[in-house]
Amino acid sequence: MKVLITGITGFVGSHLAEYCLSRGAEVWGTKRWRSNLENISGILDRIKLMDADVTDSSAVRRVLDKSKPDWVFHLAAQSYVPASFIQPRETLHTNIQGQINFLHGLKEGLFGKLLAIGSSEEYGQVEEDEIPITEENPLRPLSPYAVSKVTQDLLSYQYFKSYGLHVVRTRAFNHTGPRRGYVFAESNFAKQIAEIENGENKEHIISVGNLEAIRDYTDVRDTVRAYWLALEKGEPGKIYNICSGRGWKIQTVLDILLSKTSIKDITVVRDESRMRPSDVPILVGSPGEFKRQTGWEAVILFETTLFDLLNYWRKKIPLK
Repeated sequence: MKVLITGITGFVGSHLAEYCLSRGAEVWGTKRWRSNLENISGILDRIKLMDADVTDSSAVRRVLDKSKPDWVFHLAAQSYVPASFIQPRETLHTNIQGQINFLHGLKEGLFGKLLAIGSSEEYGQVEEDEIPITEENPLRPLSPYAVSKVTQDLLSYQYFKSYGLHVVRTRAFNHTGPRRGYVFAESNFAKQIAEIENGENKEHIISVGNLEAIRDYTDVRDTVRAYWLALEKGEPGKIYNICSGRGWKIQTVLDILLSKTSIKDITVVRDESRMRPSDVPILVGSPGEFKRQTGWEAVILFETTLFDLLNYWRKKIPLK
């Protein structure tokens, strides 16, 4: 089995690479010339890397011709919601053009199966009586990022219907764990706590955004296992929610992380710059359809995930 992971140097890509290696797969990955290799430093001698801009159709063709993968996990994207409000054109171009390039490669027979990785942000504005969210829920995206993921999603469905391609679509809800980028709320909280512990933040102040939002969190290590199963057992053309089925208020996430530190004089301050122009109040999904199809379920406790995330930042920001 040979797999290609776009965005392999990123948070999810690095965990997915490790999981694919554990399954005995030959792993290839794309990166940009300026990509930081820290996340994959422990497996560099076990994978094959290629420089490629996924929005460049010629570069994608070269990658596919060289790697000849059986499966492609297309992760490379602009994935930070707030940035999409500032750079909507770049977000739409990167995410949509990259998806088209790999769909076209699949259409030309350059590989066998494609996982089109979407997001719970596609659901957007969800009504109270629509919780938990199933795959049939209306899509009401509330950010340029969400619009880009809806477009990727529907393009994948269109290519499946038009050409009979083996494309499996997923909508992953929030997933976190070690290596999560500091721009994301729970990882930013953990980073700030680590900075307080090591003396870098002497004021003992944690800056936060919206603490009232509710999100369905899954450990990234459970999520990448789901991605593998999606291509192994998923039905082509189908869409599957990847989620735990449990919602956590962001305030609770912060409280759990604060409970993991011995420092008690920490002040939490709301930072208006961390607020989005429009935010999704609640995203809690139903994993039932995916579980019925593949047998998957989230098994890592959320408290364990957050503790591992905090320890990741403690190692990156050691005590002085």
